[in-house]
Amino acid sequence: MNELLLVASSDAVEETVLSWQDRALCAQTDPEAFFPEKGGSTREAKRVCVGCDVRAECLEYALEHDERFGIWGGLSERERRKLRRRAV
Repeated sequence: MNELLLVASSDAVEETVLSWQDRALCAQTDPEAFFPEKGGSTREAKRVCVGCDVRAECLEYALEHDERFGIWGGLSERERRKLRRRAV
């Protein structure tokens, strides 16, 4: 019984943590814009991110999970690497 409660509460915590994704503007946009080919433009994705209410949560998620590809929280992979280096 306790195991069942732990699983249920764990699922609820994960759902709450990821609920920002449901409110993200990128969820309503072409995902290819957020994962451009090497050397491709990030302008369209960053324009969407500027108006997004969950931009901070998105960036935090990307940094915590070491996302190495795509635009997260309005930053490219290179910009996130620079941010990590400055934080050290």
